Amino acid sequence: MILESQRRQVVEHAPDLAALTPGRTGNLSVRDGNTGDAFAVTPTGVPYDSFDAEDTPVVGVDGEHRDGEMAPSSEVPMHAAIYRREDVGAIVHTHSPWSTAMAVAHQPLPPIHYMIVAVGKRVPVAEYAPYGTDALAANIVSAMDDADSTATFIENHGLVVTASDLETALENTHHVESLARLYLETRAAGLEPETLSDEQLETVLEKFESYGQ
Repeated sequence: MILESQRRQVVEHAPDLAALTPGRTGNLSVRDGNTGDAFAVTPTGVPYDSFDAEDTPVVGVDGEHRDGEMAPSSEVPMHAAIYRREDVGAIVHTHSPWSTAMAVAHQPLPPIHYMIVAVGKRVPVAEYAPYGTDALAANIVSAMDDADSTATFIENHGLVVTASDLETALENTHHVESLARLYLETRAAGLEPETLSDEQLETVLEKFESYGQ
């Protein structure tokens, strides 16, 4: 079975989307390395816990469905375009409520907390285009590139987060969702969030290089 490890990861972590996005509207994918030519992706329109590794679609970065019993996510053009243009190993896409609130307001997330450096120094907003289209994929890639970020909101749609591996992509999705909530709740309290300077963010990035075990 091709991309066996990646397909198992998709099956293992797809249920994690249930805590982030309503219904069956989220999707995730894992590539064969950060430069591989194919990826495993959640199937379209099925509950996150209702498929196995053999069902899991495998798609080329050219968008071609190569293997798997089920049809791939409708957002394959987005996943494929990001993998073609970015050196990443996994992608998570959600309609998580706080991030989607930022998206419908067309509001980028500024550096209100040091944990934003998990994805960059801000989270931009990609221009709207219909879901599942090459135009949307191009807008997402452009927004992340322009902001030097591994995440972006999508106007009137949701959130996309990329990383070197799926666990990190999911963790960073939670970071962005938490910060979006913090930002919006601060504004709702009638307060104006203060932001960290570029110098302060650079210090955090340096400290993160030696963080952990």
